[in-house]
Amino acid sequence: MILEHLAEVACIWEATARKVGNVHPTAEFADLSYLDFVQSAAALGAGFKYPLHSGVGWKVRRAVELTREHVGKNTNLGIALLLSPLVGSWELMPVKLPTFRSAVEAALSRLDEVDATEVYHAIRLANPGGLGDAPEQDVRDEPTVTLLEAMKLAADRDMIARQYANGFADVFDFGTPAFLDAFAKFGSVEAAIVDCQLRWLAAFPDSLIARKNGLAVAEDVQKRAAAVLELGGIATPEGRAAGVALDKHLRSDGNKLNPGTTADLIAGCLFVALREGKIAPSAPFRWPSPDWL
Repeated sequence: MILEHLAEVACIWEATARKVGNVHPTAEFADLSYLDFVQSAAALGAGFKYPLHSGVGWKVRRAVELTREHVGKNTNLGIALLLSPLVGSWELMPVKLPTFRSAVEAALSRLDEVDATEVYHAIRLANPGGLGDAPEQDVRDEPTVTLLEAMKLAADRDMIARQYANGFADVFDFGTPAFLDAFAKFGSVEAAIVDCQLRWLAAFPDSLIARKNGLAVAEDVQKRAAAVLELGGIATPEGRAAGVALDKHLRSDGNKLNPGTTADLIAGCLFVALREGKIAPSAPFRWPSPDWL
């Protein structure tokens, strides 16, 4: 099993699916293109490849460095933060720990201050939008705690940090089952990703939207996504029409309402589904819906 290949597949699937408010093959931002994300997937895979036993923080930093070198933009910091411990847990299996999830939890428990230093460097290099001041362990300073401790401090305001704090519970218990259930229902990876995104948006305020616009705006997007699902989601013409309207709303003010954290979480769910053998990279992808984005 080549884990960096599965990580690339997860990234490419996530970027290619026509999700509301995100970049995809037929919708780009003024400063970001679909090709940027495809190239970033390759950079992330290369960053995760060598050495396999390198730390979680090192993988994140190397992925961001290669992305900066080859793409010149911050396109995959969040995905690198999510996928690094998932990929890094491999060395703990199958002899030491019986399940992928237990290996991930063990990998998180091993995080140290070196991992924190590497991740802080990666965050400063990526310079993500909407990054404010933190009351403790601000990324502009050098960390004095482990990466896990730092993530726990940010877990109440950032969904990626929350995954570190709760052992990726939202990814394992909510997002991955939602994706797999949708794949069983719709029969295509793209439709399953779109459905999964709407369910994430309806369940949790997107952290990137909240950082850029405030929590109230993120909660408004959450309510709009829930309304799409109440109309049947992508399974009904009414739900699809509401989804198209939501997409237009998210794109109405540049990319300020881009649900980027949700996109990163979906990539994590896709990797888990691939890593656990619940879906193959060769699974049918295209969703031939004429009234979607």
